[in-house]
Amino acid sequence: MRVLEIFGDSADLGRGHGSACAEMIRKYTNERIRLTTQEDWSGGAAAHDLILSCADETLEHHERFSENLYGEMLAMASAAGITPQEAVAVGGFTDLVDVVRSRIGVAGEEHNCTGIINPHTGLFAQTWDMHASAGEFVIMLKIDPLMGPDAFVQTTAGCLGQIGMNEAGIAVGINNLTAMGKPGVTWPFVVRKVLEQTDLDDAMKVVLDADLAGGHNYFLMGPDGDGATIEAMPQIKRVTRTNGSPLVHANNCLFNETKAEEAQRLQDWVLNSDERLQLGEDNAHDLEAFFANPMISRRVDDPDEVGTCGAVIIDPAARTMRAVWGIPGDHPWETFQL
Repeated sequence: MRVLEIFGDSADLGRGHGSACAEMIRKYTNERIRLTTQEDWSGGAAAHDLILSCADETLEHHERFSENLYGEMLAMASAAGITPQEAVAVGGFTDLVDVVRSRIGVAGEEHNCTGIINPHTGLFAQTWDMHASAGEFVIMLKIDPLMGPDAFVQTTAGCLGQIGMNEAGIAVGINNLTAMGKPGVTWPFVVRKVLEQTDLDDAMKVVLDADLAGGHNYFLMGPDGDGATIEAMPQIKRVTRTNGSPLVHANNCLFNETKAEEAQRLQDWVLNSDERLQLGEDNAHDLEAFFANPMISRRVDDPDEVGTCGAVIIDPAARTMRAVWGIPGDHPWETFQL
């Protein structure tokens, strides 16, 4: 796992990320914009100018959501040699796809990531599934901000944050939901702002108050084993608390209200998510079996297809985060401690 430690104020964090990963960020940006032009992701043939125009419409929402994170993104983009609009594309890809989809199509490629919060074991675990070409860009950020808690964040070059844990024992992860998007804030900003919190209820409030561009389910867990999932669509959000029982989520909305916001998805993808949901429930107490299942840790031959690019197991009470690049078992788990 490539590890990058960044420290200082918001501009320092962004410059450190952008300068260290500049070549990777530029390559990844081009890859994600290329994929956004494809019908499989956006529901139609999206022009390059349309994609960046949709990204541009989100910028004011990012600045309003968090001036500090917005400043970090701008500093990262400048250091890497990309535009702010391209920074939205490389970091908030799936949310930007939701926004583009709302302009040109309805079909969605996205069926990715499976996660479990288990209050009995005190663990949060998930795969990170994405277009397989994203795997080469996976990194671990050690964030040491001038203000607020330190954090580890498994992410990709150019993305402020995807899955993480902070020194207060707040853990956050995501899996994708397919939505018809709108101009709003993209999910990496939400993940990072969650990791600025020291209390689970405050972390949940970050998600619930966010004016979102696209759909995701957020996994949140605190150091006492309590946790929640939040199905967060651009218009509607619904919370499920652990209440002593494991929570599992794949990529189908589970509430009627959030289902009403789902974009069209192929039936095979709906069934795949249902199967992974059941596998997660069956293996909530056996993470080795969970990650060993080929439905959960997915191999693909085509780099444009969705496969497993990484995974984490977080113990918020112990402030430990185990992470792996690629398919669990192909590479060793590594432990990161706060």
